[in-house]
Amino acid sequence: MKTLRQTLCFAIAAACFAVTAHAQEFKIGFVNTDRIFRETSSAKAAQAKLEQEFSRREKELVETGNTLKTASEKFEREAPTLSESQRNARQKQLIDQDREFQRKRREFQEDLNTRKNEEQQLVIERANRAVKQVAETEKYDAIFQEAVYMNPKHDITEKVIKALNASSVK
Repeated sequence: MKTLRQTLCFAIAAACFAVTAHAQEFKIGFVNTDRIFRETSSAKAAQAKLEQEFSRREKELVETGNTLKTASEKFEREAPTLSESQRNARQKQLIDQDREFQRKRREFQEDLNTRKNEEQQLVIERANRAVKQVAETEKYDAIFQEAVYMNPKHDITEKVIKALNASSVK
């Protein structure tokens, strides 16, 4: 009975040691995608490209909005002195201008969002290649992009950012 108990204890200890040894071989990492979008040169270049591409349209929209606001304020001041037909005509004109302004603003926002998604997708593809490169080089078993909690010692974001910035310089 004593040898059976010793054998069983030895088997349990060996199994625990095997599990512990196996767990130590599993190497995980974590990547903070928000930092990648903020800190990599490719993400910054994509942001600058979008700003340059859409700045003219945005400026035109702001100017149109200011003009519309000024015209609306002028109408409010002059409305009591206008005839019924003049008031209705100017009110209809303002409504039409506002409708056109809102349409242009929606189109601008949709175009901006579409282009932003395209540029972000390119950054994500580059980031995924960099993550894979770091994972293969440093022999990681798993890399996570989202987690409720991750110990900072598993954060490889800085390595990925350096790899991305180095690849964009080439």
